[in-house]
Amino acid sequence: MISKIQFENELELIIKNAIREDVGDGDHSSLACIPISATGKAKLLVKENGIIAGVSFAKMIFEYVDKDLIVETLLEDGNPVKQGDIVFQVSGSSQSILKAERLVLNSMQRMSAIATKTNSYVELLKGTTAKILDTRKTTPGFRACEKWAVKIGGGENHRFALYDMVMLKDNHIDFAGGITLAIAKTKRYLQENNLDLKIIVEARNLDEIKEILESDGIHRILIDNFNYEDTRTAVALIGNKSQTESSGNINEETIKNYAECGVNYISSGALTHSIYNMDLSLKAF
Repeated sequence: MISKIQFENELELIIKNAIREDVGDGDHSSLACIPISATGKAKLLVKENGIIAGVSFAKMIFEYVDKDLIVETLLEDGNPVKQGDIVFQVSGSSQSILKAERLVLNSMQRMSAIATKTNSYVELLKGTTAKILDTRKTTPGFRACEKWAVKIGGGENHRFALYDMVMLKDNHIDFAGGITLAIAKTKRYLQENNLDLKIIVEARNLDEIKEILESDGIHRILIDNFNYEDTRTAVALIGNKSQTESSGNINEETIKNYAECGVNYISSGALTHSIYNMDLSLKAF
């Protein structure tokens, strides 16, 4: 996993790039009709039920745009919200509030939707020992926030990117000449480059599970697109030799069944790639 400093740097880059993209050489709508000395207040209004996420990130955005903006928080990240709730109030320069408005809304709407989706999966997994994981199926340039939202919703983060964990999937295995060769080459590469990275290996069938188990030092085996019966068999074969993770077209109807097969983790790209933004608005008052 990436460090706290790396994560914070990612968040800063997201804000800088988003403001560059949205504001450019100036918010001419506000500059044209609102005096630079004008002050005002706005509230973040919830327009549908769910789990709120992005409050702390919104504060970072306001701080970046104008250090003199004051945010009064009424609800925190991870709180359940309903239509009509007010999450926070922001006061200060009217121009600054408007400059930050769209980035705050875009971020919080998407993060809240992800947190809400994740929380629904967490609820479905109650009574099992399995934990829900996100994937790299994220919006380009916004990954740190989306993975943060998964955590806020009660899920756990998979690897952040290609650099913080080795994950040998079907194409890696086929290009490398097979599972055993791919694992051996990976271990040699890590040793030669003095890298301490965990290794996950994907299996497409029970024979590949058995072949993976012939190599030591595999952190987790990805049981990909297995049916329930074969998943239970794979978990029994693996035992305590490696962690286990189910993936592949797992949804609300099937997630509990896979969890009951005994896997440690279930990963779902749907947490981040198939969600509809929560309806929020920032209203002056």
